[in-house]
Amino acid sequence: MNQSYYKEYYQLERKHWWFIVRNKIIMDHLRDKLPKQPLRILNVGVATGHTSELLREFGSVESIEYDEECYAFTKKNVLPDLIQGSILELPSPDQVYDLVCAFDVIEHVEEHQKAVEEMKRVCRPDGLVCVTVPAFNFLWNQHDDVNHHIRRYTKSLLTSLFRKRGQILFSSYFNFWLFFPIAAFRVLSKILPFHQRSVEEAGSDFTVMSGSVFQKLFYGIFYSETVLLKRGIRLPVGVSLLLSWKKNNALSPVSISK
Repeated sequence: MNQSYYKEYYQLERKHWWFIVRNKIIMDHLRDKLPKQPLRILNVGVATGHTSELLREFGSVESIEYDEECYAFTKKNVLPDLIQGSILELPSPDQVYDLVCAFDVIEHVEEHQKAVEEMKRVCRPDGLVCVTVPAFNFLWNQHDDVNHHIRRYTKSLLTSLFRKRGQILFSSYFNFWLFFPIAAFRVLSKILPFHQRSVEEAGSDFTVMSGSVFQKLFYGIFYSETVLLKRGIRLPVGVSLLLSWKKNNALSPVSISK
């Protein structure tokens, strides 16, 4: 990837309807689940850094990015204290963070259970881990290829990664309303003899669906879900998944995951 790609992604993270609403869903959820005090936070796989900027609302944020070129861009332009590192081997001692986040990260990792165990390792007792991932392998399209995804998730698969040594506080699909047209289009595109573009020609869903008319329409549809999720309603399907997990206090009895 060249620098122009990261400049474009920098704008997408801050202005694209999907990122705006996804980040509101995440922040609303964390405001509900986190204690009202300054926290020590680790954000893994920060891309161009906007989620780390948002997480400063809750305390001090340490940020990690694996991709060398993305790391160089973000460290120079956004987060001068950014650390380069892997979610599979976090450069942190055990049990030091109140909140550990990985937003749309573990789908890029072959050893996703190891990635989850690393996040759990650096999380303090009674601390939280929060992740988002893309949902349902049957929705796989060229967007996943462009973004080097290894898998998409069902709720049962994602929750199975978090069952030990803590309690799943909340898990739900999101991007519920748009799931139905997106699913129909992606399934039909695999069946019908549409022209198959190369990965390079296809680009990402973010760039394909970024026009001003689409921005307003999709933003309004997606935003309507924030009211439901803020009330703790779990959506039955969606294009993405959100999960938060609380680590057991060492002095407490083992919690049963939900």
